Amino acid sequence: MKQVYYRKRRYLVYAIATIILLTMPFITINDNHIFLLSFTKGEFHLLGTRFNMQELYLLPFLSILLFVGIFFLTTLGGRIWCGWACPQTIFRVIYRDFLQTKIFGLRQKISNKQKPLVLDTFGKKVKASLAFVIILFLCLVAAASLMFFFTAPEDFFVAIQNPSEHKVLMVFWLGFGLFFAIDIAFIQENFCIYICPYSRVQSVLYDNDTIMAIYNQNRGGVIYNKGDKITQKLKFINPNAECVQCEHCVKVCPTHIDIRKGMQLECINCLECVDACTSVMAKYNKPSLVGWSSPAAVETNSKVRYVRLKTICYVGILLVTCIALLIMGGKKEGMLLNVNSTSEIYKIKTQGIENTYRVLFHNTDSKEHEYFLSIENPSADSQIASNLEIITPKKSIRIRAGQKVTQIVTIRAKGLEASERGDVNYPFVLKSYALDDESIFAERKANFIYPSKGVIQEYERRK
Repeated sequence: MKQVYYRKRRYLVYAIATIILLTMPFITINDNHIFLLSFTKGEFHLLGTRFNMQELYLLPFLSILLFVGIFFLTTLGGRIWCGWACPQTIFRVIYRDFLQTKIFGLRQKISNKQKPLVLDTFGKKVKASLAFVIILFLCLVAAASLMFFFTAPEDFFVAIQNPSEHKVLMVFWLGFGLFFAIDIAFIQENFCIYICPYSRVQSVLYDNDTIMAIYNQNRGGVIYNKGDKITQKLKFINPNAECVQCEHCVKVCPTHIDIRKGMQLECINCLECVDACTSVMAKYNKPSLVGWSSPAAVETNSKVRYVRLKTICYVGILLVTCIALLIMGGKKEGMLLNVNSTSEIYKIKTQGIENTYRVLFHNTDSKEHEYFLSIENPSADSQIASNLEIITPKKSIRIRAGQKVTQIVTIRAKGLEASERGDVNYPFVLKSYALDDESIFAERKANFIYPSKGVIQEYERRK
C-alpha cells in the first residue's frame, strides 16, 4: 500500500517560497522592480512598470486580489497558508526542528513537540543562546527582505551605512527583526493560536468541503464525546476501531491539539499528524486514519469536491479583477501633468488678455524626454484654441526620468467675446507631449478667464 508523506514536500515548498521572497526584490525590468511601494520616492512598481503615487488607482484592485485570494484559499484549503508558506511556521521549523533538534540536540526528536525545552546545564544554555543568535540573524535578514518591498534594496544598503540619517528605516527594520526573533523563540505557536487573526477568519469561511487535516472517525473510532475525551480503552467500546491510541498525532502537533477531537481553529494544516499516523498505520498495512481531506468526503467516503458554487464565484471575481487590473495598468501615462491657476486672475495688455498657470511636469518614464506644450480644442466644434497662444515657455522642456519640474505658463487670448455681465470662463485643453515619442503625452482641462467688457473699457480709458 502506497503511503503518502507530506513533510519533505512541505520543506520543498518552504525552500521555494524563501527563494522567491529573497530574490524577487532584486529582479528588475527596465530598472523597475517586480513589486515596490516606495513612500519616500512616491513610486509604485508592479511587474516592471513604474507608477507615480498619483496613479495608485491600481491599489484597490490589488487589495481585492489579496482579500478575495485569501477567502478563496481558505475556503478551498483551510489554513494551508499557515502550514505551508507562512514565515512564522517556516522559521519555527528552522529554529525548533533544525537548530534546536538537529544541530544542537536540545530536543530529542522532531516527532515529539510536546515536551518543554529544559536547559538544566551550562552547555545547554550556551547552545540555546547560539541557536537564538542564529535565528536572530535570520530574522533580521527576513525583516530586511520585507523592507525591500517598501525601500528598494539599493537604497536600503545605502541607508544602513548611514543609520543616523535614516532613523525611521532603522527602527522599522531592527524593531521588526527583533520582534520576529522573540516571537519565534518565545511566543512560538501561541502567536498562531491567540494573536493571528487568520484563525478567526477561517471559522467563517470553512464549509464541509474545505480540505483540512481530519481524523476518520468511521474507521478509527470515537475518541471524544461532546468535547470530552473518553477515558475507557477504545477496543472495549468499539472492537472494530482501528486507532491504536499511540497518540503520535498528538505528540507531533506544533499547536498542541488532538486532531481526533475534530476541526479546531488552532490547526494550521501542517499535516504533521497525517505523517505520524501514516507511519504508524503502515505497520498494520492500513492507510492513515488522519488524512488531508474534507469532512464531507470522509463522511461519504468519496472524493473532495473542489469545484462548487463558492469556489467558482471566488475564481470569477479573481479573473474579473485581474482583467480590470491589466486594463487599468495598460493605461499608464508616460508623464503626469498638473495645471493650477495662479493667484493673479488675468492681466490686460495691449497685445491681449493673459492668464498664468503653474504647471507641474512629471516624467514617469524610465528615460529622459523633451516635452512641448500645445493648446487643444476642448470639443470638436470649438474655435477657442485658435484664439489662445502660449507666450511662455516657447521652447521645449527637457526632463530626466522620474524628475518633476514646475513651470509658469503664460497664455494670451485675442478675439474672444467679452460679456456685459462679468468675467467669462473659456475651457481649453493643455497638452504636453514628448517630442521623441508620440505615445507619451498628457492632457488636462483648464479655464481661460476673460474679463468683462466693463473691465476692458476701463483699461482702455486709463491708457
